Amino acid sequence: MTPAINLAKKKKTPHTIHQYQHDPNSESYGEEAARVLGQDPSTVFKTLLFALNGEEKQLAVAVIPVSLRLNLKLAAKAAKAKKAEMAKPDIAEKTTGYVVGGISPLGQKKALPTFIHHSAELQDTICVSAGKRGLEIELSPQDLAMLTRGTFVDLCGE
Repeated sequence: MTPAINLAKKKKTPHTIHQYQHDPNSESYGEEAARVLGQDPSTVFKTLLFALNGEEKQLAVAVIPVSLRLNLKLAAKAAKAKKAEMAKPDIAEKTTGYVVGGISPLGQKKALPTFIHHSAELQDTICVSAGKRGLEIELSPQDLAMLTRGTFVDLCGE
């Protein structure tokens, strides 16, 4: 069990676990998950951490579809910051307690402001990392927002 799965169980949140054999040569963890699990890429979301205002330890979380790219200007706006940049991988791992490619928005060591791409609201369920490479948790977007205290915003400007 991972902290993400334990949180969903503790809060009695309906969820489904999907596990697959991660290919270490895969270039995109999220796209690999969608392909291997046979899921629509618009329902599989990746978890990205970004730093605010040049402070590498002042972080926030973006949860976006694997098929889209994070717009850092929109991420900064969502976090009410002047600017945003991608977090350094080692700081992201230390802050969340997860490894890159397996960072879940759920059960992180430190509660961070979380922003979920608004397209999630159109789905009955979405998949996010469950805290390990090759492990996904499927749950409703509303439950994800409740468990992370997340808000739905435009993060990609597609």
